Amino acid sequence: MSTAGIDLGALARSLRESRSFAAKADIAEVVKSLGIDTGAIAVGDDCAAIPDGDGYLLFAIEGFINEFVASDPWFAGWCGVMVNVSDIAAMGGRPLATVNAVWSDGQDGALPILEGLRDASRAFDVPMVGGHSNLRTKNSQLALSILGRAKKLLTSFDAVPGDHLVAAIDLRGRYRDPYPNWDAATSAPTARLRGDLELLPEIAEAGLARAAKDISQGGIVGTATMLAECSGVGAIIDIDAIPMPPGVGMERWLQTFPSFGYLLAVGPDQLDAVLARFHTRDIAAAPIGIITQDLAVQIEFDGHRETVWDLSDRPLIGCAPVSATSHIEIPA
Repeated sequence: MSTAGIDLGALARSLRESRSFAAKADIAEVVKSLGIDTGAIAVGDDCAAIPDGDGYLLFAIEGFINEFVASDPWFAGWCGVMVNVSDIAAMGGRPLATVNAVWSDGQDGALPILEGLRDASRAFDVPMVGGHSNLRTKNSQLALSILGRAKKLLTSFDAVPGDHLVAAIDLRGRYRDPYPNWDAATSAPTARLRGDLELLPEIAEAGLARAAKDISQGGIVGTATMLAECSGVGAIIDIDAIPMPPGVGMERWLQTFPSFGYLLAVGPDQLDAVLARFHTRDIAAAPIGIITQDLAVQIEFDGHRETVWDLSDRPLIGCAPVSATSHIEIPA
């Protein structure tokens, strides 16, 4: 990978001031306004984890920007299922079912969204079991919620100093312009999609990783910052070690939303086993940095470091560290 000519300070500033970081920073205001007690409930994870017998029910929701739904409605429908399934996998779980909410100006406006939902539901083998629709609105809108189950959790709260930060990304794709979506899913065989997602619960159940988070619209560094904040740690990321496709600029790649992309906190003794599981399925995976004790997320290149976000100065998403055992308790 070529990283020639990178101005590390300018890159750090660009990421910090980017729309992807700003969108994640908005979460802090929502958490504050809702009055959520982050010391009692594990807010900040990819899913709410609800104790259920010998495992956990996983509950998540995604909503989509109106402009995205209007400009690429079929792909928006597909992404509705895909990103929810990815959130379940990031927690070490398997999806059970989804429900949707669709608004559109008539049936013709809703049809491509519904077709995308249907196609992804079949591809990922996740049933669509209900929802809400309104076909008499001016703008198309879409939201989906998902239920899953995990035997053993991967959380955002258990990374510890000394862990390797591992990035695992399916590079067999292309950009879906003009949005920063790296699509390695819509043309992939369904058996491969399902098998790739199975890696995460297998890693969780084998005890090979402490923490994980799917790479979201915050990009690689933004997602690492959210993971670090929830775990009460920092991270140093070697940008030269990040798996990326040829011909893509570093700044763009660091803000990309891959269809299959995860960050995992992995202990030194488990690193080889984790990498081997991804490599066996032709998924690019590499240690891209280290989890640190200080509360700063830094990028590193050619012996130089720059801080992207100082969590000791201000949080990104407003979620204080909590124990992984403090997920929601359901009264008897």
